[in-house]
Amino acid sequence: MTKALVKLQFKIAEMRSEKGATAVEYGLMVALIAVVIIVAVALLGTNLKTMFNSVATSI
Repeated sequence: MTKALVKLQFKIAEMRSEKGATAVEYGLMVALIAVVIIVAVALLGTNLKTMFNSVATSI
């Protein structure tokens, strides 16, 4: 009976540690996605500004 309880406690501890790791992984993915979006907006913003300025100049 004791071995069964020890195995059950080990499984519960293992499941908890995996959930924590998953939360950290999701946090890292969200941070990476945010960085990619910020860089894309910054680059596109500069290109769009240049394009609109050239169109305004030609008009």
